[in-house]
Amino acid sequence: MTDTISGLPFWEIRFDADGDPGQEAATAIDEIGTLGITDLVVFSHGWNNSPDTARRLYDGWFGELAPQLTHVTTSRPVHVGLVGVFWPSQRWSDEPIPDFQPSVRPRAADSGAAGVRARPEPGVAASPTIDDVTLEGLKHLFPKGDAQLDRMAALLAQPPTSAAAEEFLQQMQDFSNATAVASDDEPGMLRDEAKPLFDRYLAALRDSGVAIAPDAGGEAGLADSLGGIWHGAKEALRQLTYYQMKNRAGVVGEHGLGPFVGRLAAGAPAIRVHLVGHSFGARVVSYALAGLPPALDPSPVKSVTLLEGAFSHFAFAAELPFDAKRAGGLAGRMQRIDGPLVVCFSSHDDAVGTFYPLASIAAGEDSAAADDRFYRWGGMGHDGAQAVQAKLDVLQPATIEANYRFVPGQALNVDASETVCRGGPPSGAHSDIVHPELTWVVLKAGGIVP
Repeated sequence: MTDTISGLPFWEIRFDADGDPGQEAATAIDEIGTLGITDLVVFSHGWNNSPDTARRLYDGWFGELAPQLTHVTTSRPVHVGLVGVFWPSQRWSDEPIPDFQPSVRPRAADSGAAGVRARPEPGVAASPTIDDVTLEGLKHLFPKGDAQLDRMAALLAQPPTSAAAEEFLQQMQDFSNATAVASDDEPGMLRDEAKPLFDRYLAALRDSGVAIAPDAGGEAGLADSLGGIWHGAKEALRQLTYYQMKNRAGVVGEHGLGPFVGRLAAGAPAIRVHLVGHSFGARVVSYALAGLPPALDPSPVKSVTLLEGAFSHFAFAAELPFDAKRAGGLAGRMQRIDGPLVVCFSSHDDAVGTFYPLASIAAGEDSAAADDRFYRWGGMGHDGAQAVQAKLDVLQPATIEANYRFVPGQALNVDASETVCRGGPPSGAHSDIVHPELTWVVLKAGGIVP
């Protein structure tokens, strides 16, 4: 049955890990047609979300969008409906829960130069162990990897040794093999040796502002070399589970959301669909383009907006800058949008700017400089879509005077760093997305407001 957010009809659509929808999908399709919805805004959450957290995101974000519809002045009738996508992903319980509340942009006097965020002060020392709540949640999310998860949790609860670190990496590799999605590559970090890999994540945690206490105990004579190594190992595992969630997001988009939009358009041919995704949810809505029935012409998707997208910034590229013989996984799919692709990014997103590429990098795989390797494996949420001749605009106030260079079938990168800048370690501003400026971008891109 139809729910509401801020007076607008709202439907929850759930997909399992294979993209199979729940019964509510068919009900929603019937009700959307019956209510005469002209414009459907479909939002997918990303990593780091429980269902309750995802619903808070939808309440907060759509709560910003709803009052902006008073500015609708198009010549066509506009009746907006909302969809929140739910798919199997999980926030680790030791991470701060995003509040998804509207946040006031810091004044220049408080934040320094536009787009510059001071390095956060270190917080409470992180624990290198996995708590029972997180462990059980991960085993539910990845049932094929429950044996490896149990063993890794047990290792983290013991004093670190070189042999234990090597075993932890082997368990990560076994977990990856057990839970992998066939169409995706293994994360490059699993080709590294244990200590360099875990040290790299330990350094990233410290750089992000996480306070690290030395691991208790440890191998005699190696206290200095192993200090904090379990923190790095735990973070590597966290990012591996997120990598697998990223892979799952593509499956949900292509085999779940895309066909859902197709069935919706078959029953309501005039409907205009506007896809929005946050984090790995940006991958869900992007891969939905690959799952649209090819016979739909023109496409019912009139805009796609990615908020801090946690997947490759080369995904839509016809040629990769470092290998002209290869293309991005979504090359050619931008043409399935009967409108613009909008990629909102922030330099303050440490989750995508720092931790996301680390999962793909194998330290010894080439001689490129670190910055080049990070560019090769970078994410949408850090610097926008790359190698697609995208234009660049800066996020503007939510007023009718806002002027973006939207072009159907082309990408527009929107630098939101001045607004999307709030958040502590280790993820930075990754979840700072509930802003009227961002909801206004979606309405503008979709031609819902002038």
